Amino acid sequence: MSRLVRFLLVEDDEDHAELVKRNLRRARVANSVSHVLDGAEALAFLRRQEPYTDAERPDVVLLDLKLPKLDGLEVLAAIRTDEDLRDLPVVILTTSDAEADRERAYQHHVNSYLVKPVDFEKFRQMVNDLSLYWGVWNVLPPRTDE
Repeated sequence: MSRLVRFLLVEDDEDHAELVKRNLRRARVANSVSHVLDGAEALAFLRRQEPYTDAERPDVVLLDLKLPKLDGLEVLAAIRTDEDLRDLPVVILTTSDAEADRERAYQHHVNSYLVKPVDFEKFRQMVNDLSLYWGVWNVLPPRTDE
């Protein structure tokens, strides 16, 4: 049985964030897309710390690598070592195609590593495919906060 998906988008580039949010809405898969601008804010959101005490736990985290305060790999490492968060699916969504970044991400058990295409249409299609995969094809575990 499919359900609507809650995404947390961790992206400091407002233009990239708007493209992702717009295309997730266009695909009509996401129930909600919450957006934070840096790594520290992402962890506060996920841990339901101020000002996110009422935040719903996302089903999938879309995580950029190049972030202020804590970078994406630091956020990923923190998620994977947190007993309450470690099973949360994380998708790296970044401009970095560096082998070292990919290797470190997979060492921290990222679920997927996607490089943002420069071409707008390819980027739009990637976000559409991403939303279909996580919102339609992939079967997520039961929610524990309901």
